[in-house]
Formats: sequence, C-alpha cells, structure tokens
Amino acid sequence: MLLKIYQVDAFTDKLFGGNPAAIVPLTEWLPDALMQKIAAENNISETAFFVPEQDGYGLRWFTPTVEVELCGHATLATAHVLYNHLDIKTDEINFYTKSGKLSVKRNGEMLTLIFPATPYQKIETPAGLAQALGITPVVVFASATKWMAVYTSQKDIENCRPDFTTLLKLDKLGIIITAKGETSDFVSRFFTPRQGVNEDPVTGSAHTLLIPYWAERLNKSTMSARQLSARLGKLQCKYAGRSVEMSGNAVTYLTGEIEVPVEAEVKK
Repeated sequence: MLLKIYQVDAFTDKLFGGNPAAIVPLTEWLPDALMQKIAAENNISETAFFVPEQDGYGLRWFTPTVEVELCGHATLATAHVLYNHLDIKTDEINFYTKSGKLSVKRNGEMLTLIFPATPYQKIETPAGLAQALGITPVVVFASATKWMAVYTSQKDIENCRPDFTTLLKLDKLGIIITAKGETSDFVSRFFTPRQGVNEDPVTGSAHTLLIPYWAERLNKSTMSARQLSARLGKLQCKYAGRSVEMSGNAVTYLTGEIEVPVEAEVKK
C-alpha cells in the first residue's frame, strides 16, 4: 500500500525551525501497531494520521514510542496540509481526537488552534525535580500529566541543562519550564523523555497550561510566546477562560509516498 506523507515545520515561518511533524492522510485507520511503526521510522517528535469523519476528521498522534492524548504542533501541521495540499476550502476545520473535539481556524497568514485550557494547581517542588533540572524553580504547578516549573528569568530557561536520565524516573509525562520573556511575554521549554522525546521543540499541549498561568500573572489575555528549543518556536496566544488559542505559521518541508505492507503487519 502506498500512502502520501507530508513533513511540516509548525509554529515557524522559516524552514528548519519550529517543530517538525509528519502527516499521513488515510481513508480508514491502519492497525495501531503499524501506525506506531511508521512513527518510529519517521523518528521525529510526532506523526499524525487522519481520516474523514463527521463534519471534519478523526486525528491521532504518535511519538516514535507511544500514542499521545494531545498534540498541538501536529494538529497545526495537519491543518496546514489540508489547506495547502488537499485544497480544503472551509475557514475552520474540526478534528475529533482522544482529547475531544478540537478546531483550527485560518487567521490571515497564520493558523489558530482552539484547545481547552488545562486545569493546574500549585504544589511543593517534587523530590528530584530541581536536581534533574539543575536549577531550583521559584514555584511548581501540576496538571494531571505535567509539572510546570516557574523561574526568575529567561536566562534560567536558556541555561537549563536537564539530566534526562533523572527526568525519566519522575512521576509525570512532561516537564515545562517557563519564565517571563525578554522580547516576548513569556518563554518556555518542554521535556518529555517518558514519551520518547527528550526535548520537544514547540509544544501546543504545554501552552494549554502556560497561557492561563501567564494571562493571570501578567493580567492580559493576548500574549506572545517563544519556546526556546534549538529550533525555536513562535506563538501568538489568547486566553478565553475555558479555552486557549494558539496561532502560528507552518512551512512544508517535504511531500512523498511511503510503502507499507499492511497485510504482513496485521498478521503479526
């Protein structure tokens, strides 16, 4: 079976920036094990698969090692493929996912993700976290799957050199570090070794915590954000109470075909 594949750099207007995602359009779902193997073969932070469904598309995301519940940059990249390569005309696309219905709107040259805001609460700094990050945070917050460590300055975020072996042993899937920005409202980085990606270049799901936190901290609902990975991601953010909006650009890196032996995989 031949499948189309696209690779898109999301949350950037420059090739080789932002966060790369592979996008595979389907007419029906492949076996889970096969989708996981394709994601492992692609060996980038996320591979997204989508199928036509209801008034939109079913959408699933895989890292090289696991399927994830929510992924922002690969959702943005999928919308980019639909608009720029598959000639979708609607101004808003609905995606049906393991995290519920998500929407993407065209916003001039940008695309805007509309995601639910993630609840979080203040906690004591977990044992081992400061050691793993190398710098003691000012305060730590927790959601169901992530810790968010807040620091004094952008320099703290830039200078962080995590011990990924130690992070791998901690009791959360992802670790956000963040501080007030120098040229943007806030900056962040995101580490998720338990999902097969030591540092994710740009992370929409992390911003579902970051946006509500910084909206309250800065007393503003519209903000600019940068994720300070080596590839650098840029987002325009809006807090709307129960939801957050994340706007960014995307650039196509490649289009091609992959050949997959579906029957052989199903028998395994």
